[in-house]
Amino acid sequence: MITNFTDADVPDQRGKTIFITGANTGIGFECAMVLAGKGARVLLGCRSPEKAEAARQRIVAAHPQADVVLVPIDLGDLASVRSAAGVVAAEARLDVLINNAGIMMAPRALTQDGFESQLGVNHLGPFLLTSLLLPKLEATPHSRIVNTSSNAHKAGNIDFDDLSAERSYSALGRYNQSKLANLLHTFELNRQLRERGSSALAVTAHPGATDTDLVRHLPTFVVNWVLPIVRPMFNKPHEGAWPTLLAATAPDVEGGQYFGPGGFGEFAGPARQVKATARANDDALAAKLWQVSAELVGA
Repeated sequence: MITNFTDADVPDQRGKTIFITGANTGIGFECAMVLAGKGARVLLGCRSPEKAEAARQRIVAAHPQADVVLVPIDLGDLASVRSAAGVVAAEARLDVLINNAGIMMAPRALTQDGFESQLGVNHLGPFLLTSLLLPKLEATPHSRIVNTSSNAHKAGNIDFDDLSAERSYSALGRYNQSKLANLLHTFELNRQLRERGSSALAVTAHPGATDTDLVRHLPTFVVNWVLPIVRPMFNKPHEGAWPTLLAATAPDVEGGQYFGPGGFGEFAGPARQVKATARANDDALAAKLWQVSAELVGA
């Protein structure tokens, strides 16, 4: 079992092409910085061209020889996802897809295609992106798909009767649902890859408690009173990136594995393999979610 993994353990990435969504800030940016520094061609998937260019400049300033390309993508707009997939599919190879971008506990809203925003951005957009890029990934030997989940999946349920949250909406409940969906997607994708003898791997990671701008939608009292007390115990963004970097680069990774911080409660610390809940490992639930998701996004 892999334990105590940090960015110092990331092997040489020269010759590899890696696409990271949400790469202009937080964990996605930190992954891009490390991977570009290790020689990978890094494709930065971002909504904002201005923020993406600023991120690219920061990476190049730290690593002047870095090969960094901008790919516009909005996971809340399936047309944008399809456009970005077309750009990435034109690459000579794709070694790793890191589905990192997401939102947390946002007020109820709908995506461009009418999906509840947290399910749409955190699951359905990445689901379509992965489906569209799978031929390119499988054409690249030993490629990887890395989905980003959360400890919040442990409280998640898939509400198939109200996926659009028209009957009721809980910001936390819908976030929990989306993070469970990320694991179910990963495990079902890995099962399908193994069934057809593919060399591609589907794995997932969670960052624990990491100090990023994902907290912007938390209740005011949490932001003003709770966060100042607990923030010193959080991972810094570069530390929160360790589980994702492990999943994307460690040589001994196997399909279907799940990685997170190794500290108490998977809260912080160097990365290691962790366990998902029994619900996340429910094959029938995963298969049903796959079918519903494919129908919704037209994959």
